[in-house]
Amino acid sequence: MAIKVKLTKSAAGSSVDQLATIASLGLKKFGSERLLQDTPAIRGMVNKVRHLVTAETVQGDAPKATRRKPRKIRARDAARARQASKA
Repeated sequence: MAIKVKLTKSAAGSSVDQLATIASLGLKKFGSERLLQDTPAIRGMVNKVRHLVTAETVQGDAPKATRRKPRKIRARDAARARQASKA
């Protein structure tokens, strides 16, 4: 199961903790949508800002979040790979 969350109202004038909750849900701009896993933590965050977002339950699974290495580390690894292929 997954939850589809959409930012339907502007966050202007909201408290700092509500802005942080919106950011932690991954909503950046007005009208942006995210497909998130249906967990109690996510439901609590949606409940906290329920006057700013719309949420609906959808069938299927949310995509797994993949962690990316920082740009500096990716560039270093690519340089090392190029250096190793030259030798």
